[in-house]
Amino acid sequence: MVDQHTLDLQFMAAALAEAQQGFDEGGIPIGSVIVVDGQIIGRGHNRRVQQGNPILHGEMDAFQNAGRQRAAVYRRATLYSTLSPCSMCAGTSLLYQIPRIVIGENHTVAETTLCEDWLLRARGVEVVVLDQPECYALMQKFIQLHPEVWNEDIGY
Repeated sequence: MVDQHTLDLQFMAAALAEAQQGFDEGGIPIGSVIVVDGQIIGRGHNRRVQQGNPILHGEMDAFQNAGRQRAAVYRRATLYSTLSPCSMCAGTSLLYQIPRIVIGENHTVAETTLCEDWLLRARGVEVVVLDQPECYALMQKFIQLHPEVWNEDIGY
């Protein structure tokens, strides 16, 4: 039987592939997958730039691509995201009662750890930070190449 950490790395690799796809499209490289019972039911990446949509973050794209699901399905889900969720994405996870969120990295935006603690952990969500160098490196590469887009997205 495969242990949870190995599964987390496997599904984070799928989220990172989504982030890379977003980067290759010229968008912000944040990817996400939603997993239920060992199966990916939704995957997505940040498409804010590509579609001119201010709310189509990686997690929101994964929720949209998962389609309508019963509440009982989401209550068994794990959300994987290459970057710590913002308050909108964390709030959506709370709305659907996602019990576990696995994060690739949380160093790029220091304020996002507030969402981890105040929004998620405070409401009983298990938050796992893998601290993966690959997730951080891809974000830093994007920020170096497109600082104006990054600063627009985070409001600086």
